[in-house]
Amino acid sequence: MKYPAALQHDAPKQIAEDLFVVYGCVKMMLGMRLTRNMVIVRDQGKLSLINPVRMDEPGLAALEALGEVAAVLRLGPFHGMDDAFYVDRYKVPFWSFEGGTTYTEPAINHVLREGGELPFGSATLFAFAQMKEPEGALLLERGGSNILITCDAVQSYRTEPHTPHTSWLMRKMMPRIGFPCETLIGPFWMKLLVEDRQAMEKEFQRLLTFEFDQLIAAHGTFLPANAHRELELAFEKMFR
Repeated sequence: MKYPAALQHDAPKQIAEDLFVVYGCVKMMLGMRLTRNMVIVRDQGKLSLINPVRMDEPGLAALEALGEVAAVLRLGPFHGMDDAFYVDRYKVPFWSFEGGTTYTEPAINHVLREGGELPFGSATLFAFAQMKEPEGALLLERGGSNILITCDAVQSYRTEPHTPHTSWLMRKMMPRIGFPCETLIGPFWMKLLVEDRQAMEKEFQRLLTFEFDQLIAAHGTFLPANAHRELELAFEKMFR
């Protein structure tokens, strides 16, 4: 099988207890490169890769130094291009929601369901309802803090470097198309995946009942504090 090539990325960076992020990217079109992140959860020496981003061999060596890769997990339907690479390389099970049509491989070994089983502990899965394709979020308890892990639904460009590995042209365009340097509900995500705006408003109200202070998404950078308040403001901007 031919896999997408590894693009620019950083080495895994620790952001909390047994939690790491790889800042990478994806090419949208000529001259349009956008930040794309992989989150790594370590539980008893086992690694779960969330929203996978393919790394080069030095990056993979750094990954393997963190522990044993044990699971690949897809939170959102548009972040599946590198799933098969990791599943095949490490011979590990694939966790995903059913019903996605953008990426239909690899085969799902464990179906994600709200409140259901996960490949690591101290975490709760949230599933958005009434979507054209399924997406969820994770509430992770680490080191006394609650961290929200998202895919495209919630993104944060609040903290520097704001848009790592994003091309110059894309950085210039982002504020003009709804992606300023703040925490936001993905505007394109709303257009492409949300069937009922009023129903989605209720879904975000439900998500905001969770307690969390930090956020890491599939785009942007780690938000180390005030994440709940940031999402409240994003909610007001989107739905009010």
